[in-house]
Amino acid sequence: MSFRSNASPQTPFERSSDSGITSRLATIQDFVSVAASLNSAYTSRDSLRQGARMKRYQRFSAAGILAVMFFSQQVAAQVVRIAEMNTRQIQALDLQKTVVLIPGGILEEHGPYLPSYADGYADDAYTRELAKAIVARPGWTVVLFPQIPLGNDPANTIGGKTVFPGSYPVRMSTLRAIYMDLANELGDQGLRWIFLVHNHGAPNNHKALNQASDYFHDVYGGTMVHLFGLKPVFLCCGSKDKALSAKQLEEEGFSVHAGVDEQSQLLFLRPEFVPAGYRSAPSLTGANFADLVRIAKAEGWPGYFGAPRLATAGMGAQEFALSSQNVNAMALQILDGLEYRKIPRYADEMDPLDVVGESAELQHEQAVEKRESDWLKTNKIQ
Repeated sequence: MSFRSNASPQTPFERSSDSGITSRLATIQDFVSVAASLNSAYTSRDSLRQGARMKRYQRFSAAGILAVMFFSQQVAAQVVRIAEMNTRQIQALDLQKTVVLIPGGILEEHGPYLPSYADGYADDAYTRELAKAIVARPGWTVVLFPQIPLGNDPANTIGGKTVFPGSYPVRMSTLRAIYMDLANELGDQGLRWIFLVHNHGAPNNHKALNQASDYFHDVYGGTMVHLFGLKPVFLCCGSKDKALSAKQLEEEGFSVHAGVDEQSQLLFLRPEFVPAGYRSAPSLTGANFADLVRIAKAEGWPGYFGAPRLATAGMGAQEFALSSQNVNAMALQILDGLEYRKIPRYADEMDPLDVVGESAELQHEQAVEKRESDWLKTNKIQ
């Protein structure tokens, strides 16, 4: 839900990123290609003295390639996966200059033209870019946690639909407890820097992650920040306002889920999951949140708002680049001592109708919790 919208086989970080591997290999392959071109030109120019000079050139070529590969591996070594580390490696971390990144993502319906894990694919990409930005600073290490595919309050609840194909949320209290439990374990082991990367836009989802972050700060004195919960991060960057014409913007309308921006982002990040039929998707235009409630309540609502047919990969690339740069800049400023707790949070300002919807969803979750609790009591399970 938008609501605003690597190379070495030994390093676990690169193995998760096909684009990172391709980029890194391209760097080395380009180096080899340049070397081959220089070799050809050198031979045709002066074949009589080829022997001696070619030996010197080959030594330079090999040394250069090895240097590039060594540098790439050194940078990659600063980004590690907790799942692949042993106890000695974890104990060897410099806790004052180690940042834990925990990517999130909700399994949430995004209609017939996007995958249910659209948010998760975006969060994974944001996390990889943020990791690279952090380790560009000498001496810093990033520890990547496995992605947590859990979130609260999917978009179908806007229309009061608590069950919808593709949506598999957890209760707000469950989500908060998961991240508080992780905060305990990380805090008890002395880690001091944690960034949560979870761009799902439901206010209660934001609140759960904000509250877990505040808990870590208050109990352990460390810094745990739900980056997309910060208003300047979440509301960036409005690329569609510049990319679309006035008529197209009118067609897109007020859209908070699976509209042109999210459709564009996935076209850029994971086009293999976007069916071609999006180009003929009927537009579902609303002018405000009240309109979206009306649209989502309708029988047969397909699960999206706005005009996904207007999406382009180029728009998605631009939005992702700007948003990623914004996330990275905010995180780096926090590492430098920015008073992030004074920054407005997105969930602090909610549309009145959104407040009503969130309250209704919490009542539903409490009913679910009671059903589970009653079952446990009936079966005498503590």
